[in-house]
Amino acid sequence: MATATTYGARDHARAQEGARVEAMPTVPASTWPEEAPGQVVWAEVVGGGNYTHRVLARGTEMRLTDLRGDACAHLLLYADGRPWERLNTADTVKVRWNAYLREGAQLLSDQGRVLATLVADTSGRHDTLCGTSALARNRRRYGAGEPESDSPAGRELLKLAALKNGLEPRDLPPSLSFFQGVEVREDGALDFTGTAGAGASVTLRAEQDLTVLIANVPHPLDPRPAYVSTPLEVLAWRSGPTRPGDPLWDASPEGRRAYANTTDFLASRGIA
Repeated sequence: MATATTYGARDHARAQEGARVEAMPTVPASTWPEEAPGQVVWAEVVGGGNYTHRVLARGTEMRLTDLRGDACAHLLLYADGRPWERLNTADTVKVRWNAYLREGAQLLSDQGRVLATLVADTSGRHDTLCGTSALARNRRRYGAGEPESDSPAGRELLKLAALKNGLEPRDLPPSLSFFQGVEVREDGALDFTGTAGAGASVTLRAEQDLTVLIANVPHPLDPRPAYVSTPLEVLAWRSGPTRPGDPLWDASPEGRRAYANTTDFLASRGIA
């Protein structure tokens, strides 16, 4: 179909309606073919070397799935409308007394409040220590790291996601990574443990209204010389926040205090 004229370009664009490719959002999300426990509000497949972002309401659950075994979801979370309250990986590790994310972990801000809870995990291969890849590193390793290149760096993609939510590069803290593992040796060196394989998933529960930024790019410690990044599925549905009486609330004294801090703060705003 010729696109040299405005009419031709319009006809070509309209002809794409209903077309499906592997990596794309499903709009409206409620038409996603797979059933979820609640109303689906976000359904998307993020291609390797790409990014996505969304604002999620408190109580929404978000499941990330490594479809082929080589996705790596680099995640940042912000309290929506209060971007100065954001994911703090150092406090997430410190308050849990553990650098390894597992089911039941709280993802904390530096205010001692819970942004999200990891409510399900079939992967166990994650990283709270290394952050995402940077432009200079990708240029050295792959020859390029710009967003439009064949080997975009995670930080460059997160910058784009941030800008679309009124955030600036200075608003990007260290991210955490799902689906590509790292272990700390006794001498302090880091070992890359790789993937748990295709189909592994994690489910996060939003404990506040959140701005979510995700870059799907290779982990910085991935030793392979090629840029390997495969599709990531994102599916979110309406549920409810963690409340007293939930086993996760009382799983540890530190977690209980973090949940209490969160609900106390939200109650003062008329939310909880």
